[in-house]
Amino acid sequence: MGSDALSATELSKHVRPLFSRVQREQAAKIYLANHSLGRPLDATADDVAEALTLWQTHMGRAWDDWSLELRAFRERLARLLGAPRPDCIVPKTSAGQGLRAILNTYDRVAQVVATRGEFDSIDVILRHYAQRGRISLRFVEAREEGTFTAADVRAAVGKGTDLLVISQVVFNTGQVMPELGALVDDTHGAGARVLLDVYHSLGALPVEVAALDVDFAVGGSYKYLRGGPGSCFLYLHPRHLDGSLSTLDVGWFAKRDAFDYQRPDPPRWAEGGDAFMESTPPVLTWYQARAGQRLALALGAARVREYTSAQQRRLVDLLMRHGIAAAGGDDAHGAFCVVDLAHRGNGAAVRCAQALEAMGVIVDARGRWLRLCPDILTTDDELGRAAATFASVLAALG
Repeated sequence: MGSDALSATELSKHVRPLFSRVQREQAAKIYLANHSLGRPLDATADDVAEALTLWQTHMGRAWDDWSLELRAFRERLARLLGAPRPDCIVPKTSAGQGLRAILNTYDRVAQVVATRGEFDSIDVILRHYAQRGRISLRFVEAREEGTFTAADVRAAVGKGTDLLVISQVVFNTGQVMPELGALVDDTHGAGARVLLDVYHSLGALPVEVAALDVDFAVGGSYKYLRGGPGSCFLYLHPRHLDGSLSTLDVGWFAKRDAFDYQRPDPPRWAEGGDAFMESTPPVLTWYQARAGQRLALALGAARVREYTSAQQRRLVDLLMRHGIAAAGGDDAHGAFCVVDLAHRGNGAAVRCAQALEAMGVIVDARGRWLRLCPDILTTDDELGRAAATFASVLAALG
């Protein structure tokens, strides 16, 4: 496809055939929940089968090939994240697991600041740690319209703060966190570290963790990287990989020369990010993520962002023609459009999403916001039909 801007014609010719299985099974539906669970490539099934075949044919010797795939998994993620080296990437089964690893580097009660816009898994862990007295937690609240401001975050990060937990794209409203680079600098100036959640940005818009200078980042492949559940990661800045930072969340894969089965006391940890590995990892997730990572690297986040932003603007325009106000398609929003249905009462967004699904349009709701996310497989015809269906659903709901 070269390096030119993505076009519907080229995507239809070169990319759509890579998704023949899911398109065949979902042919009667318009899928606009790509911000939730990304559609898998045909190659994903073959990749997972490769890992199983190694198990079946090699048994314990399969670890030779599985370890090579682990290295490739980390290398691809490092490129996608703009990380300086692969061992900055530590495989995890969830973003929450990565958060816990960082919270468990503190030997005292850490002072943590987070926004109310963090996804449930992150939010639950933070509040549970606070309830158990493991951290002191302060939340930044959203403004009335549901957005967060850089000024409010700065005001919350005061002297004595240890860690700021913040998302690049807010999961329910799609807001891109404003002034993120300046916020990271200001947080460091206050003596605190930054953990950035990139789950709702990686693969959908450019992410550069090294350029942002964040200390840590968490995310996964469930959404825009099309790698399904369980294929997640923790990123650590190289300044934290010199042995000065350690976590309670370790296992035998974090040992130096793990397969030598030596037991020095205290344990001798591996170098770099390997020291943050845990016990025997789920190897299938590395293969599960392979095809989606390769596609994301081949297309390029900037080109995907340009193409899908145009789709969002088209969808916003189509909805407006039906009298439905939506937000999306601009620099202030991530990869999906949102419709605020607060004026229709509690539960309106959920009821609307359920009614749309019954009519073959797959979207979802988070609180008062209905979320709609076209992607590189979505056609212009599907956008038009989805907007018309949405209008008929709202009219029927009253």
